[in-house]
Amino acid sequence: MAIQHAISGQPVSVLPCVDMPGERQTVAIFKTSELEVIRLVLPKGKSMPSHKVAGDITVQCLAGSIAFDSDGTSQTLAAGEMLYLSGGVVHSLTGIEDACALLHIVLRR
Repeated sequence: MAIQHAISGQPVSVLPCVDMPGERQTVAIFKTSELEVIRLVLPKGKSMPSHKVAGDITVQCLAGSIAFDSDGTSQTLAAGEMLYLSGGVVHSLTGIEDACALLHIVLRR
């Protein structure tokens, strides 16, 4: 079954999902030729291994806390905090506690 993406002009909830049954999965909210927005659910201790994307990204922690590693540095993102990362930089994320984040990825061809 294909993932249902939001359409232009459609309101979408990005409320923290760590305490919402049925909302505990990562989902691509929408994707265009230039931008992808994802609600990432990262349970405590779960990691997203090191990777990189071509375009710039932002990671906004909505709930919980996340360890964000890049360029040999580890930073903690708490609920309400956001960071920007240039495209092409290798990074990884780990849930310090059950966490939910909003990711924006600029897509480059």
